[in-house]
Amino acid sequence: MPTQHRAIQSRQTLIRSAAQAFIEKGVPASGMVDISRRARLSKGALYFHFASKDDLTLAVRDEALDAVRDLEDELARAPHPAPTAVRDFAIGLLGRVDTDVVVRAGLQLRPETAPGIARPDLQQRWYELFLEKATADRAAGKLPPGDDPRRSAQLLAALVVGLLHLGQEDRTWWDKDVVTDIWAQLLPDAVASAPAGETVR
Repeated sequence: MPTQHRAIQSRQTLIRSAAQAFIEKGVPASGMVDISRRARLSKGALYFHFASKDDLTLAVRDEALDAVRDLEDELARAPHPAPTAVRDFAIGLLGRVDTDVVVRAGLQLRPETAPGIARPDLQQRWYELFLEKATADRAAGKLPPGDDPRRSAQLLAALVVGLLHLGQEDRTWWDKDVVTDIWAQLLPDAVASAPAGETVR
């Protein structure tokens, strides 16, 4: 295996091992020795990639946010109206959080347990993204008369953030069928025309 590829693989293994430790024990109780053992790499290899636990914690957070941004970009390009596009965004996001320990750990990091970590204001960012989508829908005549893009964006942001929060205690909230059913009950007319997950890569 080429040295560069091996180094990239080692770095990813360390990030994943750190994320698993953070989920199981919390950031303060997760030591660098434990993380290197989980990764089956030496302490030297760990410190080659990350000078401190703070650096490693930031790497977990950054990788999680990169994954979220990819999903946000897909939402921005989605051809469906906002309610359907956001439903598919929620399915993709919650599915990723459920199956990817790095994304799950990265989104749970808080300044009080991981000093130096700024809490990303995902709720506000998603609201603005959903508002932009709903406003474009209105301009294109895709919103029913009288529908307010701001109210639509508020509802959609509350749904996504609420499901993300609820799933931290009970991961069945992140199941695709659960998300699809909630959307069908709350926004039946808006999502009836597109099968769930159609815009998710």
